[in-house]
Amino acid sequence: MTGQVLPVVTLPVTTLPCARRVLRAALYAFFLVVLPAAAAQSGRAQASQGPYERTYSQSKRAVEKALKELQPAMRGRLPVLEGFALPGDHPLNQYRRAYYQSAVQVSSTTSGGSVVRVNSKVTAWYTDSTPSRSGYQLLTSNGRIESDLLDQLSDLLASSAGATNSGGSSSGSSREGSPVTSPLAASAKRPATPEKRLADAGAAEPAISAPVPQLPGTGGTFSSSLQPGLSSQQRAETKYSQDKTADQAAASLREEATALEEVLKNQAHPKNLVAIKKTGTPVVASPSLDAKTLFLATAHDEFEMLDFNEDWVHVRISGLSRGWIWRTSLEMPEGISDVPLASTKAAPVAVDLFLVSRAETAPFPGDWDALRGKNVKIISVQKVQENEENSGAQAKLAFAKSLLDKNYAELAAKSQELAGVVLMFDSVDGGMIAITLPTVQQWKAGKLSDAALWHRCYFDPPETFSASSSAVSSPAGTH
Repeated sequence: MTGQVLPVVTLPVTTLPCARRVLRAALYAFFLVVLPAAAAQSGRAQASQGPYERTYSQSKRAVEKALKELQPAMRGRLPVLEGFALPGDHPLNQYRRAYYQSAVQVSSTTSGGSVVRVNSKVTAWYTDSTPSRSGYQLLTSNGRIESDLLDQLSDLLASSAGATNSGGSSSGSSREGSPVTSPLAASAKRPATPEKRLADAGAAEPAISAPVPQLPGTGGTFSSSLQPGLSSQQRAETKYSQDKTADQAAASLREEATALEEVLKNQAHPKNLVAIKKTGTPVVASPSLDAKTLFLATAHDEFEMLDFNEDWVHVRISGLSRGWIWRTSLEMPEGISDVPLASTKAAPVAVDLFLVSRAETAPFPGDWDALRGKNVKIISVQKVQENEENSGAQAKLAFAKSLLDKNYAELAAKSQELAGVVLMFDSVDGGMIAITLPTVQQWKAGKLSDAALWHRCYFDPPETFSASSSAVSSPAGTH
């Protein structure tokens, strides 16, 4: 082919306008069809991976203030899992008692705005054909809860900005008194789709100005003159038809929301469930203060209660997995108190086994962070008889409790000078018990049981105060 001269095709001048029209139509199709499709596909890919975040022009302080109003929408129950969680190892219809909890993180941008990131955790009770395999399981959110919360935040911020711009008047744009909706109701009004998240994320991006094909007589724009025969009566009928369709759609959504609320209302709640009061509560392997911690539970987590005693609650974690939780850390079922009545076992006998030999105020003699370097009341205790068989761990704790009760008035009067109290047992099998004054005050107020009191103490050495019948031992320096 070397050396050949290709013929040059020359288009007639009369065909150039036609070529321009073809090129303009091709560009129009590219910008209106190809780009939106590619953007939607990219949005779906991003939505499937997360995270769910949105950028706002308002400051971090303004966003955090708005989020406080949305606190009720950040946790609660889900009557159904379909549409809110991704299927895992089991079909979603095998789960019940579904709950969700959203965590929100707000960070400032360099331009003075803020970025809000939302992560939601969905838990539900899995029912297996083998009862021992049933239990609460963690499911993956499909992003609908996160998007609904971000949509509500956007609406709240927009309403607040509108109220500010109008001089703070109580017009229809004010957000005051506006109810916070749950993810279910919010989803019925605003379906959370990847395309919507993409549109929200790219709202601040400059719009692409695509060439628009000109129609004869239109001057390059579309107008209502394309329907010259549409009379005012026909326009009114068309508007009426559109309004009627919108009313029917709204009524359908209201009926669906009412039905789902009725399902949630009638959903039976088991009477043998206990709920965690505070995030970070340890679930341990055995009913002992020095037992191995299995994991830290989150506030409002629920567990099936298998058994309980004065200090501990035995719970089912999942399947055959079991654990123990401190009783005062749980919301017990109806009719069962969270704080058991204080026990007085062995107290009358312990008073006759020990006696106080000395009391003084001095710096804390141990290595416990709670009292290190602080002044404490040091009470030295001796056995009445050194070879007394009944003066073991239980008797020492009972006598310590009687001393705290007897000396509480004096300790409370010196609360500005003393940070705690120390009991020194001067014997061959002696040891030291250290307690902070606020812990003693809570115990005297009835907020702590006897076992809970020992749970917050410092024992040195810990094995001296351990008992085989109940878990009262505590590794030195851990409480």
